[in-house]
Amino acid sequence: MTKRKIIKIDEEKCNGCGLCVPNCAEGAIKIISGKARIVSEASCDGLGACLGHCPQGAITLEEREAVEFKETVCRLRKSHFGSATSEVIPQATRGLSGCPGSKVLNLGRLSKKVFQSQLSNWPIQIRLVPTDAPYFNGADILVAADCVPFAYPEFHEKLLRGKVLLVGCPKLDDLQLYKEKIGGIIKDNDIKSIAYAHMEVPCCSGLVGAIKEAIEASGKKVPFTESVISVRGEKIK
Repeated sequence: MTKRKIIKIDEEKCNGCGLCVPNCAEGAIKIISGKARIVSEASCDGLGACLGHCPQGAITLEEREAVEFKETVCRLRKSHFGSATSEVIPQATRGLSGCPGSKVLNLGRLSKKVFQSQLSNWPIQIRLVPTDAPYFNGADILVAADCVPFAYPEFHEKLLRGKVLLVGCPKLDDLQLYKEKIGGIIKDNDIKSIAYAHMEVPCCSGLVGAIKEAIEASGKKVPFTESVISVRGEKIK
C-alpha cells in the first residue's frame, strides 16, 4: 500500500448513468447494482480523466492509502475488453472501455430473413445510452417499457422497424432521470419523432408525462405517439 491520488465516488450523488465507465481508459470503474464503483485500485492511475464526464459531480480525487498503480494490470484489462473503434463510438466515449456492455454500437441491419431483428442500436437502456450517440441524429425513437418486447410477439415488425430503441421501467426506475436523459437526447439531436410503447397496467403510463415534459422543455416540436399492449400480448391502442 502507498499513499497516492485515487478517485473517490460519492454513491449518494451517483445515479448509475455509466458515462464514467467508457471514459476510464484503464477500466477501473464498473457499474454495480446501479452505482459506479472502483473494481480495481491497481488500475486507477489517479489522473482523473473520468472526472469531467460525470454529470452528477460524483467523482473526485483524494489522496489516501491505496494499492500501487500497476500499468501491467491495465494492459491485461485492456487486452481482455478490447478497444472501441471510431466508427461506432461517439467522440466523447472513444477509447478503451471497462464495460463492453456499454459500448455504443450502430448495428445496422442483418441480411434479409423471414424473422429478423430490427434492433439497430446499442446500448438500449435509457440509463446507459449517451445523449450524443451518433444514431440519434435524424432518428425516429421508440421508447419501450421493459415488458413490452416480451408480451407483444410482433414487437420488431410492428413497433421497432426503422426506429432507435430506448428501454426502461417506469415503475422501478427514476422517472426524473428518464425525463432528463430523454430531454438531453432531444436537445443534442434532430429527433424526427418519439413513440412510447407500454403495457396496459397503470404504472406503465407514468413515462407518458415524463416524455411529454421533456419534449416541451426542449422547445422543439417533436411528434409524440403512444401504443398500449395488453398483458395477453395484444395491441389495444
